[in-house]
Amino acid sequence: MTAKLILGKEVSESIYADLRVRIAALKNRGIEPTIALIAVGDDPASKVYLRTKNRKCEELGIRAVNYTYPSSASEEEVLGRIMKLNDDRSVHGILVQLPLPPGFEERYVLDSISPDKDIDCFHPVNVGHMFIGDPHFLPATAGGIQQMLIHCGIETSGKHVVIVGRSNIVGKPMAAILMQNRDYANSTVTVLHSRSECLREMTRSADILICAVGKPNFITADMVKEGAVVIDVGTNRVPDPSSPKGTKLVGDVDFDAVKEKASYITPVPGGVGPMTVCMLMANTVKAAEGQWR
Repeated sequence: MTAKLILGKEVSESIYADLRVRIAALKNRGIEPTIALIAVGDDPASKVYLRTKNRKCEELGIRAVNYTYPSSASEEEVLGRIMKLNDDRSVHGILVQLPLPPGFEERYVLDSISPDKDIDCFHPVNVGHMFIGDPHFLPATAGGIQQMLIHCGIETSGKHVVIVGRSNIVGKPMAAILMQNRDYANSTVTVLHSRSECLREMTRSADILICAVGKPNFITADMVKEGAVVIDVGTNRVPDPSSPKGTKLVGDVDFDAVKEKASYITPVPGGVGPMTVCMLMANTVKAAEGQWR
């Protein structure tokens, strides 16, 4: 068996097609979906992510407003900007690019964003809505993974989903989404982490295995059940003498070996990555629609 690839670009394009229709409908009503992007400092990876988000906004017809601050900026200055954006009815989504420089209280900054404009779904109010099965927004990466499963027609009801990693960004929200009593969920979910015993035995029992630990090639073929669906969220840069840059991106899964056992698998790069930006765009459009009902 060689696994079928789940490609984020393919899945995201189907979602973008729907978003373009909804964006046009909003503009016909005089509403221009708008996202405010806040960046502090000079983190190179953050600059790349911001360029990607701005480019996608331009392609879709979403207005992006950028606020860039030097590392020397104070937390109070950034919070002041967020407060103004919270009150600005022309802005529908607010995103603070992480990581923030030393001296910033990340949780405090994120919690200052209005839940109605929290397109990252980091605010406790939105996290609570997600856990009770009444989401306003879904976290971008976790929500994107669910869309990948839906797009490929992968059954989740009654299936054993094993999630390796318990972060607030992927592991915990992924578990909350798939355990709900609703369509495209209804899974039996196990969350594994650094203190979990019998990790190998648990991953081998998974119908759907989702890995987000940030360790290159952590999941090996002997940890995967024959025919399992494998979702690799990891993005790790490792040495590669054959590459002009001297490095390459790999996931948390030993792709070459695992693809011979899995039924479906996401590659790195090209798998989950494109879905994160896609779902941020979807959340922005949803915010624009919701605030004007």
